[in-house]
Amino acid sequence: MRRLFPVTDQTSSPSGATADREWSLDELAEAYAYPELAPGAHWLRANMVSTLDGAAQHDGRSQPISGETDMRIFGTLRALADVVIAGAETVRQEGYRPARAREAFAARRVAAGQGPAPAIAVVTASLDLDFTLPLFTSPLVPTLVLTGAGAPSDRVAEATAAGAEVVVAGEGAAVDPARAVRELAARGLRRQLTEGGPRLLGQFVAADALDELCLTISPMLTAGDAQRIAGGPSVTVPHRLVPASVLEEAGFLFTSYRRI
Repeated sequence: MRRLFPVTDQTSSPSGATADREWSLDELAEAYAYPELAPGAHWLRANMVSTLDGAAQHDGRSQPISGETDMRIFGTLRALADVVIAGAETVRQEGYRPARAREAFAARRVAAGQGPAPAIAVVTASLDLDFTLPLFTSPLVPTLVLTGAGAPSDRVAEATAAGAEVVVAGEGAAVDPARAVRELAARGLRRQLTEGGPRLLGQFVAADALDELCLTISPMLTAGDAQRIAGGPSVTVPHRLVPASVLEEAGFLFTSYRRI
């Protein structure tokens, strides 16, 4: 792993002496630390992966275009977050399980006033989810279900009976992305991470609710008609971000961009 931007003492020397060194989890945690938040403030970052030709998935899943270091960063980002937000389709396709406590990050989480693991928050209008799965029945911290006020009452009751906390974040059936962020922050979940999918990320972008994008650029080409990292209606004016960090390993670029 080497840092390409910004230039620091971890940037590879011209001889490439540090290029092949694996960064420790502490180094990754420092590289991806959340900014200091003012009282009541919150920060929503997204973590996505894309091929060189813009595919966010292959055969419906992100794993085939990922890699070992990408997964280490994936785990690090989770370990730094208060809550991980995912759309229902992503939860189903990727087989989401409860976030686990990791000893390597335990002291860091205690120092930050966090619980042992991040909560998982599932965004869904229909609540078409299997509430017998471990994500709902045996999480380390209760799973949240973000939905609208018009959600089916029987599904809401089933989610609650399974142990999930149902959070209303929309006046109709659908979830208001900006309200979802605020509702989570009001529960003390201020360091927020979304892992998509593309439709959910597109909703956060359209609502101008996204503060940071952590994007892994995979050195692969897939062609086909796979989704981009963000979908849905386009914004009126493209949102401009600035680069915060660029890391490289084995041809993968691990980038971070923040709102201006």
